[in-house]
Amino acid sequence: MNDNFLGTGRRKRSVARVRLALGEGKITVNKRPLEEYFTRQTLQQIVRQPLEVTQSLTRFNIDVKVEGGGTSGQAGALRHGIARALVQMDESLREILRKAGLLTRDDREKESKKYGRKRARKRFQFSKR
Repeated sequence: MNDNFLGTGRRKRSVARVRLALGEGKITVNKRPLEEYFTRQTLQQIVRQPLEVTQSLTRFNIDVKVEGGGTSGQAGALRHGIARALVQMDESLREILRKAGLLTRDDREKESKKYGRKRARKRFQFSKR
């Protein structure tokens, strides 16, 4: 049996490549501990969500390479990647993770800028005179 399980997660412009191995619950993001990489408590909760739902917080060591986007997008991508890796490890977890909405790729992207505008929708200030 394979001892490493892989999962790729995406959110906004971020891509997370996740390697799941049996261990004692260490999560490493870009060769740094999770708490050091994501300093905000909410982002750490987002990352741990798939593990909490499947009651496997201390079962795996997770090694992640994440790139692109900002911290929020990276945390979302990481959550998606962990969920996918868990399913690759144990197919019976699919339904639990699906019910929690953790296997669905959040496909919202930044809307592209339009010509004659400041951003996608913001207009320049209107002056009547």
